[in-house]
Amino acid sequence: MSRKEFTQIRRDPHSLIILLFLPLIQILLLGYGARLDANHIPVYVLDQEGSQDSQALLKAFQASPYFDVIKVVNDYHALVRAIDADQCKLGIVIPWNFSERLDDAGRTSVQAIVDGTDDNSAQLAEGYAQAVVATYASNVQLDWFARYGLSQQATSPLSVDYRTWFNEDLESKNFIIPGTVALVMALMGALLSSLTIAREWERGTMEQLIASPVTALEIMVGKLVPYLGIGLIDAALCAVFAVGWFGVPFRGGLGAF
Repeated sequence: MSRKEFTQIRRDPHSLIILLFLPLIQILLLGYGARLDANHIPVYVLDQEGSQDSQALLKAFQASPYFDVIKVVNDYHALVRAIDADQCKLGIVIPWNFSERLDDAGRTSVQAIVDGTDDNSAQLAEGYAQAVVATYASNVQLDWFARYGLSQQATSPLSVDYRTWFNEDLESKNFIIPGTVALVMALMGALLSSLTIAREWERGTMEQLIASPVTALEIMVGKLVPYLGIGLIDAALCAVFAVGWFGVPFRGGLGAF
């Protein structure tokens, strides 16, 4: 039964196309189309102060892999027009009294204008910008402690540090693509097995199989074993493609996988 099934697959070009190309097409579509990351977000800046402190904040944005500071504008309306024209996704406005309020009150504000056309990208840009500003604020606080000879532990005795174990950079491809490999395994087995059973009924050969001296269990196992093997081959191809093309890290033993 299994040998007959392998022969049928080899003689059917449509099955071969499904077996070889559909898994890779799924990997490509989900690997590129279902990404939730946002890198090199174009940023316009309106620095109304132009001080050393404001430049330090802009350098923090430039050092981030998530942002590209591409232009500094001179007025607020130019910044808004750039966002409306889709020339940038994020606009940063640093007020004229940024350094003064930072030194006197120890507290100041920075405006971030986000293009909300794409809700997911807007939320990511907002979250990345908040992270950059939080890191900058932490550095300013440390400098203030050092300037006045204070210990950070004296003012902040408790801190929380967190670390992501298995996807440290939180890249969406490392979440999505391994799940796609499992999806390919499940779909290939179910899809191709159902196709071959339907084909037997359409060609009128199922009655011959039932009348042949084989049991129902032998028919079922004989038809499932080839597609189980093919599904394992597809999963291996997808895993190699994921690691080689998309750079998804492969950690752990191959036997366990």
